[in-house]
Amino acid sequence: MRTVRALVKTLRPHQWTKNVLLLAALVFDVKLFNPYYVVRALGGFLLFSLTSGAVYIFNDLVDLEKDRHHPSKRHRPLPAGELSPTLAAVTAITLAVASLVAGFYLNRGFALALLGYLLLQSAYSLRLKHIVLLDVMSIAAGFVLRVAAGVPLVDATISPWLYICTTLLALFLALTKRRGELVALRDEAVNHRPILEHYNLTLLDQLISMMTSSTILAYALYTFSAPNLPKDYSMMLTIPFVIYGLFRYIYLIHQEGCTLPPDEVLLKDRPSLVNILLWGLTVVGIMYLGRTSA
Repeated sequence: MRTVRALVKTLRPHQWTKNVLLLAALVFDVKLFNPYYVVRALGGFLLFSLTSGAVYIFNDLVDLEKDRHHPSKRHRPLPAGELSPTLAAVTAITLAVASLVAGFYLNRGFALALLGYLLLQSAYSLRLKHIVLLDVMSIAAGFVLRVAAGVPLVDATISPWLYICTTLLALFLALTKRRGELVALRDEAVNHRPILEHYNLTLLDQLISMMTSSTILAYALYTFSAPNLPKDYSMMLTIPFVIYGLFRYIYLIHQEGCTLPPDEVLLKDRPSLVNILLWGLTVVGIMYLGRTSA
């Protein structure tokens, strides 16, 4: 039982919240209440989550020695010696292969996106995370693939603006994550993550500022330019939620000294969580209730 708990912990189910992006096509193509597409989308979410778990295991195996000296990562099951590397490797391979096979049965387009994500993350663990700028761009690409994977599952037609907004927001989150690592690890940053040698707070703050402005602008343009949105421009009512969410995160970084990864901030910062829920409810209300009235 202890081994099972260690294995589940290594799969990091708390980070599977990132895969909610796979449901974006379901919501924005107005198929949220279609049982057939909901089941397909949830099946894709499960398979993507299992693949993500396999990627986390692989990354932990690659960084095993470094993680043993990391102030927080050393408590993970693999570096702490609670989980056998052999068992972890076998589990990762099994999950990846099984998810890909099931994915091809579900939808070929989805499976190709899943395969692309698996290859991208493997390349990231082995090489890309050591190349300045390409490391954060690789992280952003993973989020875009999540959105793309959901499109064929629900036979959706998605505006290119949604991919642009996802890319910019993902870059914002990846850059803030690097900033948090740099602040939290301080003088030991380079020893635990060598790529941090090529970053400093001034550079990261400038890039974060660029992504903040670009994300707000791109989302604003999306709300009145995407062909699948209501023609009365009511989606523009959701812009304040996006602005507040970005501003809140920057506030936590600079005023509260927050160095937590973005997924942990989402789960622990109540204003951010409430803001996202209100944004989601507003989007659903505008796209579904507004269409029903029309």
